[in-house]
Amino acid sequence: MATGAALAALVWGAAGCTVQPVDADGDGRPPVRIELPSRTPSAGQPPSGTDSGSRAGAGGRDEDSGAGDRPESVPARVLWSPGDSGRDVRELQARLRQIAWLFDGPTGTYDGPTREAVEGFQGKRGLPRTGRTDTVTWQRLLGMTREPGRWELYLMGGQPAAEPDARCRTGRVLCISKSSRTLRWMVDGRTLTTLPVRFGSDPTPTRDGVFAVYWKSRDHVSTLYDSPMPYAMFFSGGQAVHFSADFAARGYAGSSHGCVNVRDEAAIARLYEQVRNGDKVVVHW
Repeated sequence: MATGAALAALVWGAAGCTVQPVDADGDGRPPVRIELPSRTPSAGQPPSGTDSGSRAGAGGRDEDSGAGDRPESVPARVLWSPGDSGRDVRELQARLRQIAWLFDGPTGTYDGPTREAVEGFQGKRGLPRTGRTDTVTWQRLLGMTREPGRWELYLMGGQPAAEPDARCRTGRVLCISKSSRTLRWMVDGRTLTTLPVRFGSDPTPTRDGVFAVYWKSRDHVSTLYDSPMPYAMFFSGGQAVHFSADFAARGYAGSSHGCVNVRDEAAIARLYEQVRNGDKVVVHW
């Protein structure tokens, strides 16, 4: 009997049962059965019930790969690459400009200069020089820059135009929006051309209101500021719509002395040929 009891105890212990201590009343508590796994999992294996498809990403070993206990390296996900376009690419370019890795744009298109800037940024920080913006590169860039403002994103133009003012919907009109910084050339309610424009600063603001083109001067030079004003179309005193080389070079980082600046010389040359003296000019918010 004693031998049988001892053997039973040994079997219970090997099976994983434990004997609970007696409670306060002296009664023994029932044993709690502990299920033993059929085999012991390796340290890198996920617990039972996890998605086997996520093992590599979690640093676990793929049982079917035979790769051993070394966790697999998961490549960073590519977010944007050459040829992509859109608002996110514009933000990437604006942030690269903040830390002097890019000097053009933002254009909103992942072009050659953008690829070269990303390559340089990656190489400087010991990242693979792919020229593509992956999640690791993006996080490093976010940590070194701030959220760009609207006019950093559209520093050189490209922003959508505001809806035309009601006063622009009839006749021949240069419809100029200060809120979107755009000019629409409209004829009988139809927009023929849309251009980004720049205005005066607080000391020399561009006037709001309804005006008319009263004088055109193709090769005008300002007598007040001694600066070129090509393709000038005057509408209010000395204020005119004209091409600005400074706007072409610096974008919205600068301002005019009150005129409406255009940065696309070829576009304003075409516009100059179409606009007539007497055409309406509406400058609005």
